[in-house]
Amino acid sequence: MSKYIPTIGIETHVQLKTKTKLFAAVGNDARQAAPNTLISHICVGMPGALPVLNRAAVELAMRTAFVLNTKPQKFSKFDRKHYFYPDLPKGYQISQFDQPIIVGGHVDIEVDGQKKKIGITRAHLEEDAGKNIHPAGMDYSLVDLNRAGTPLLEIISEPEIHGPEEAKAYVRELYLLMKYSLVSDCDLYHGNMRFDVNVSVSKDSNKLGTRSEIKNLNSFRSVEGAVAFEIKRQTELLEKGGTVAQETRGWDEAKQKTLSQRGKEEAHDYRYMPEPDIPPIELTDAEIEQAEKSVPELPGQVREKLREIKLEPMVIEDILDRPAALIHTLKVLEAAKPEDARRIAFWFIHGEPPAEGTQEDVTGISVDIDKLVLLSDMVDTGKLSSTAARSVFEEIIKSKDDPQVVAERLNLLQISDEAEIEKIVKEVLLENPKVVADVKTGEQKAIGFLVGQVMKKSAGKANPGLAQKIIRKQLEI
Repeated sequence: MSKYIPTIGIETHVQLKTKTKLFAAVGNDARQAAPNTLISHICVGMPGALPVLNRAAVELAMRTAFVLNTKPQKFSKFDRKHYFYPDLPKGYQISQFDQPIIVGGHVDIEVDGQKKKIGITRAHLEEDAGKNIHPAGMDYSLVDLNRAGTPLLEIISEPEIHGPEEAKAYVRELYLLMKYSLVSDCDLYHGNMRFDVNVSVSKDSNKLGTRSEIKNLNSFRSVEGAVAFEIKRQTELLEKGGTVAQETRGWDEAKQKTLSQRGKEEAHDYRYMPEPDIPPIELTDAEIEQAEKSVPELPGQVREKLREIKLEPMVIEDILDRPAALIHTLKVLEAAKPEDARRIAFWFIHGEPPAEGTQEDVTGISVDIDKLVLLSDMVDTGKLSSTAARSVFEEIIKSKDDPQVVAERLNLLQISDEAEIEKIVKEVLLENPKVVADVKTGEQKAIGFLVGQVMKKSAGKANPGLAQKIIRKQLEI
């Protein structure tokens, strides 16, 4: 098979974390709302309705510019993008066309240890449309306009992605950037971030092939799968002498394949015109400076902190997807030793599901930092085994009790009294003369068996490290 070079560009719609819509004082969170309850005369474009720009949306867009390694444009404006569809009652969408609020920038990704910058062409503010609902088995469709007017930031990448792994890495990093900068809730389940992926293949690295667009993907796995399938489909089609049609395709998650939806032979004529009811956005130096100061700690900075406690890259990425794990790990890192933070990170990883795809932005459990540090110290000082400590951790999450109290209640405290362990060791050695002989002839693995017998006799409470030390001492090895 001839070598085809895939090229991918991704358009990402990010729902901004504002209380109200982009141009109307109507609630912006439609996740639990009944259909058509979060709408006003502005959302449906009633005659005489005058939109008013939501300042909070502009501030979040300004912050996003710095998150994407650029600056917001001092001047930007809104335009009307005309098209006719049932979920767009006005017959046009208010968007930004030729003068968007963000131009340029990049997102840093890493795939297989290789770092790469994916350029950003632009990002513009626009309002969302409503949602068409097609009841199964029915010959009609329903329209829910709750999302009409929701503030979106559409982020358009340069066509600099060249494989499914890079595509997945880009959308995941963009997700983390938007979430950690508090620009969006990033609830993928409810469509707070949606990805439109453009894929083409070509033998000439200087020339793009005919592209297909896969719309409305809402998970990293779907982006990766859709890109992989499209590259394979287009390559096989060209190898057989066929041609790739420029079209819009959908992604079938169950079948792991893309399906043709509609042809897109040429660009739509949206008849853009300047929006007459919304004045241009003109930003001052002071406003831009304030937006830069509003940028919180981003994923790259968090990764640096987690590297301090010697966590593997995959574990770090795991923690970034778990809000409770991250929050508590960083707080412990500030208050105690790196080893404590590392230990607590693993406890949380095992106890908290990853955030991607969840229905709510749940920060998870909350535990007093002093109690976590005390629990870690109990492991360090031999009062608890690592296994017992995890049981205590799970209990203090529910009860909020002191770790010492919980350990006593669950009867998990280790025996670290040398005299008591010496007595148990003596019994174990007398009961296992053959194993003792093996140890004395150099069979070091047999020591593990003896330690296991000590643990068994002590109902798992003996400090295994101390038990091994005493065994060696009594056998003079």
